[in-house]
Amino acid sequence: MKQHSNKLGLGIFVGAFGLVVLMGLAGLAVVYTGAYNVAATEEHLAPTRWALATTMHRSVRQRAEEARGAEQVPPAMLAAGARAYHSMCQHCHAGPGVEREPWADGMRPRPPHLTEAATEWEPGEIFWIVRHGIKMTGMPAFGPTHDDEAIRGIAAFVKALPAMTPERYAQLGARKPETPGGHDHGPGAGGQAPAQR
Repeated sequence: MKQHSNKLGLGIFVGAFGLVVLMGLAGLAVVYTGAYNVAATEEHLAPTRWALATTMHRSVRQRAEEARGAEQVPPAMLAAGARAYHSMCQHCHAGPGVEREPWADGMRPRPPHLTEAATEWEPGEIFWIVRHGIKMTGMPAFGPTHDDEAIRGIAAFVKALPAMTPERYAQLGARKPETPGGHDHGPGAGGQAPAQR
C-alpha cells in the first residue's frame, strides 16, 4: 500500500514537472517563432490583457507609498497640476468634456480615460505611477524631470477628475499663476522640459 502511494506521488510529480517543461517550451516557441503579433493595430489576446493589467495593478500597489501625494494639496498646487495635465497628459488620457487625441486610440494598451480610471487608484498610487511611469505602455516616468511637489499636484488633480465638470476642468487648465514671483511646475520642474508622450 505504501509502495503504491509512493509511486502515485512520484507519478504526479513527474507529470506536473513535465507539464511545466512543456509550457516553458511552448512559451519559447512563441517568442522565437514570432507567432505572437505585436502590432498595435491588433488587440492583445484576452489572457495577455488580463496578465498585463493584473501584473501592473499588483506591482503598483506593492510599491506605492500611500502617504505620498495622499494628503490635500493647496489650491495653487492643484492649479499647477491642472496645467501640467493639460499640457502633458490630456492628449492620451482625455479629460471632462475633452476626448484624447485620435492617435492615442492606436496605442496598445490603450491609455485609460482618467475621468473613469482614476477611481480605481489611491492618490499615493497615482503619485507613484506619475513619478515612475509604467514599462511598455507609453506612460513615461515624470520623476526625472519633475520634483515631488509638481507630481503631488498632478496626482491630486488626476484623483479629482471623476467628479470634475467640463467647465471646472477648462477653468483650472487655463488658470495662470496668481503671483508674479510664483513658480509653475506645469511645464516641468526646475525649468526642464516635460517628458514627451
